Amino acid sequence: MTLLSYSYNVQAAVNSEFITGIDVFSNRTDFGTLISLLRTMQKRHGAKYEEVTADAGYESLDNYLYLEQNGQTSFIKPSNYEQKKSKKFKKQIGRIENMTYDAEEDCFTCTQGRKLLLRRECTEEKDGSFVTTAWYRCEDCRGCLSREACCKARDTDQPKELMLKKTFWEKRTFSERNIRTEHGVHLRMCRSIQSEGAFALLKNDFGFRRFLTRGKANVRTELFFLALGFNLKNTG
Repeated sequence: MTLLSYSYNVQAAVNSEFITGIDVFSNRTDFGTLISLLRTMQKRHGAKYEEVTADAGYESLDNYLYLEQNGQTSFIKPSNYEQKKSKKFKKQIGRIENMTYDAEEDCFTCTQGRKLLLRRECTEEKDGSFVTTAWYRCEDCRGCLSREACCKARDTDQPKELMLKKTFWEKRTFSERNIRTEHGVHLRMCRSIQSEGAFALLKNDFGFRRFLTRGKANVRTELFFLALGFNLKNTG
């Protein structure tokens, strides 16, 4: 017999070794919690952070768009950031990340030097922003020695095609450039130490393992007291 207990997704924002925002969610993933947490913090503080640093679990188009609309610079680590460093990933020549993009011609070039030209675009409005999806097709794949590794189409006469969430790709590229800067590396290091360290201290030093109450309102109150104790400890 398996006993299932209700779990909460606890999110905390840390700045200069102090918890400046904390909340509880029922979301199974982290990316759906960021906007709500930032809005709550902005409302309570009467101000907003100019830069937001977050791990790969928080990457989504909604989060990118919100930060841009709210005048906050994204230092979100792309979810494929570590994968791209592996040899296995680099060998997947059919992936768009392993092709060269020409912004002027708006086309990609594969490892065999053949161009994938823009076929069509579709733009729609999403939360006050315009989001574009683009489709690219290789001009000619015939006689390509890498076709089997690159193109999964069963029809050998069908050229390689790509579907690109263009707006998401552009926002991801911008965020990745930010985290690669000297300032971005510093912010990511601080996030890793302070954010992960805060949860480690609550669990190890405070001995916190489970909530004593039920319901979001009560659990949230518990979290506030924990955050208060954490901050008071750091003032000593």
